[in-house]
Amino acid sequence: MVTQILFGETVKVLEKKGTWRKIRCSWDDYQGWTDHKLLLPIEEKPTSNVYTLELTQAVMAEDHFVPVLMGSRLPAYDGMGFSLGEKRFTYSGQVVTPSEHKPSAALMMKIARKYLNAPYLWGGRSPFGIDCSGFTQSVFKMIGVKLLRDASQQVTQGEIVDFVEQSRAGDLAFFENRAGRVAHVGIVFPENKIIHAHGRVRMDNLDHYGIFNEETQKYTHRLRVVKRLMPEDFSEIPAPGETPATKPANQPGLFG
Repeated sequence: MVTQILFGETVKVLEKKGTWRKIRCSWDDYQGWTDHKLLLPIEEKPTSNVYTLELTQAVMAEDHFVPVLMGSRLPAYDGMGFSLGEKRFTYSGQVVTPSEHKPSAALMMKIARKYLNAPYLWGGRSPFGIDCSGFTQSVFKMIGVKLLRDASQQVTQGEIVDFVEQSRAGDLAFFENRAGRVAHVGIVFPENKIIHAHGRVRMDNLDHYGIFNEETQKYTHRLRVVKRLMPEDFSEIPAPGETPATKPANQPGLFG
């Protein structure tokens, strides 16, 4: 498995072989093969990006339920439900609409923390299994920032931060393997911390050598570079007790 497509995300079919379809993901242009039964043909072009914030939630159609996971896309969501093809679904969980909110480090960190302890899965993009670049891509997607799929691709984006001591919350830190290739990525947090998917989504220490695991008292990843994709005012973090203004008018607080 090279990646996962979540509910509501769109793809373009490039090739057909029996029951298999070669597809290209609309979000990041990633390509792969999937069974045709997992796809629903639609004609309309997606008009909005609204994403679920519940770890898992059932959406209700007229005669059945469909479970959706955090980060799934709800096409044409109107505050009560959405439409997919000719079917109408009701959704009562929390959502985030990137176009309605200015990207902020506070929102990014709260979304990232919701994935804590999600198990590692190569190619995964869900809270039930996720890899390092799938994690960073999913978090950034929900604040409206487009990342490529793999760590080796994501490292080509953004501006270089000269020293790790100059990094800010929301920067991406990239790490190299023994062959010198970028093979791991995580999101920089305040106080020299990093959140990343390694065994599970976890929080560790970060310095100019790399990631230090306090449980094993060892470095697990060697730092290659830190990249910044956000504007200068992105990492403004509210004082303790403050909450960023991110609540849609028809939704309860994003994180309860």
